[in-house]
Amino acid sequence: MTSLRDLYPIPEVDKCWTVPQDFETAFDWEYDDGRKQMMHLYQKGKDMQWDALNRIDWGLELDTENPLELPDELTGIYHTPIWAKFNNNEKAEIRRNMQAWTMSQFMQGEQAAMICAAKIVQQVPDLDAKFYASTQVMDEARHVEAYKKFIGKIGIAYPMTGPLQKLVDQALRDSRWDMTYLAMQVVIEGLALAAFGNIRDTSKSSLTQQVNAYVMEDESRHVAFGRLTLKEYYPQLTQKERDEREEFLVEACYHMRDRFEARELYEHLDLPVDELVEAQRQSEFQKHFRSMLFQRIVPIVRDIGLWSEKIQGAYSDMGVLHFADIDYATLSAGDEARAEELDEINKRKREQYIKDVADLGKSGGVAAE
Repeated sequence: MTSLRDLYPIPEVDKCWTVPQDFETAFDWEYDDGRKQMMHLYQKGKDMQWDALNRIDWGLELDTENPLELPDELTGIYHTPIWAKFNNNEKAEIRRNMQAWTMSQFMQGEQAAMICAAKIVQQVPDLDAKFYASTQVMDEARHVEAYKKFIGKIGIAYPMTGPLQKLVDQALRDSRWDMTYLAMQVVIEGLALAAFGNIRDTSKSSLTQQVNAYVMEDESRHVAFGRLTLKEYYPQLTQKERDEREEFLVEACYHMRDRFEARELYEHLDLPVDELVEAQRQSEFQKHFRSMLFQRIVPIVRDIGLWSEKIQGAYSDMGVLHFADIDYATLSAGDEARAEELDEINKRKREQYIKDVADLGKSGGVAAE
């Protein structure tokens, strides 16, 4: 298989999406040593590069009826009266498509992040930030590669959702470099981290755990990069400029909250779209899930200084204001620890496999060449 587009069940998807842009490219002629924290992040970005083909155990198979091996209770549609009407075969088909849709959105978001990071390399005025953003471009390419390979094993792919596409379009068209940071490094990647973590921690599939854990290890650094840069830059803005950022941020957060409505998925499955979306909006489980997605965004927003009554009011309305007290550094450290734990598990499996083969040879079970 060479193209995931062949796996799209929605045939009218365009081969390519182009976004016209108009912004300045900045060269830094100072070539100074850069900020200590930024250069430390850049060094970490270099040290923690990895190969998606070698680090992940792609020999692991996926369950055809439940690829991510998630309990049905964790899907929004389960908590609606419609779910009980389906037979087992119908539930398996819906489950497979829903999981393919979720992983597809991760992949689509990672390509968007790759392109936004490349734009940051061009736009941001400081060389140390360009250095780090260049490592992020490579990170995001690796993430697209990993998710593409994973989705290929499921056998179904979905295009980017409307809410995500609208926000990415805004991030790419805006000529102000910090708006790309705000949209991608804070909102999109912050929400993605929470979604990745939910699957990493609830899936029983080892392959699913690995892909999401290793991507999260990188993404935690990316959000930290946005936090560091914007925290230094935003105190320099006028009140009018800050108001513009906060208005954009509120709109972006509402867009991302609605990103998981999955209307196009339900349309493809010939399900009652409006009925399902409304039922999920009323579901206590879905309300909890949508609020949980903001646990990474809210503390970063407060930390970078966009913390007016307007922002706090919006987060209070969403039911996510309490996340402001979360220590992001602790979450990031946990992401690295989980990735290292999975590395150790894979290492033990490989060592045991080598030992088993060697023992088989000693016992005469392997014919001599």
